[in-house]
Amino acid sequence: MSPGRLCRLDEIADPGSRGFRLGSGSKARAFFIVRHGGRVVAYENVCPHVGSPLDWVPDRFLDIERRFILCATHGALFRIEDGYCLEGPCAGKALMPVRIRVEGGEVYLEE
Repeated sequence: MSPGRLCRLDEIADPGSRGFRLGSGSKARAFFIVRHGGRVVAYENVCPHVGSPLDWVPDRFLDIERRFILCATHGALFRIEDGYCLEGPCAGKALMPVRIRVEGGEVYLEE
C-alpha cells in the first residue's frame, strides 16, 4: 500500500462500507468509507453519543437496507451524504468527516 492509498474503489460494494485503522496505540486512527450511489464519503469511526465505534461487525456500518449509517451500540441513524444524525441519542449531532479522494479507481486519504 503506497502512502495515502487505502484501497481500490471496486473493493467496496455500492452500496457498502469498509473500515480502516491506521497507526497503533494512542496514535491509532479508526475511520470508515461508505460507497453509495456513486458517492464516496469517509467518517471517523466514533459515535458522537459516547465515543464508541459504530460497527458491530468489521466493515458493517450501514443499516440493513443500506440507506443510513448505523451505530450498532445505540441504534442511531446518520445520513450517508453528510453524517448528520437523524435518529437516536445523538440526534442533531454529526459524524466527523475524513478527507479522501478517488483517483484512477483508487481511494486515498488526504489528511
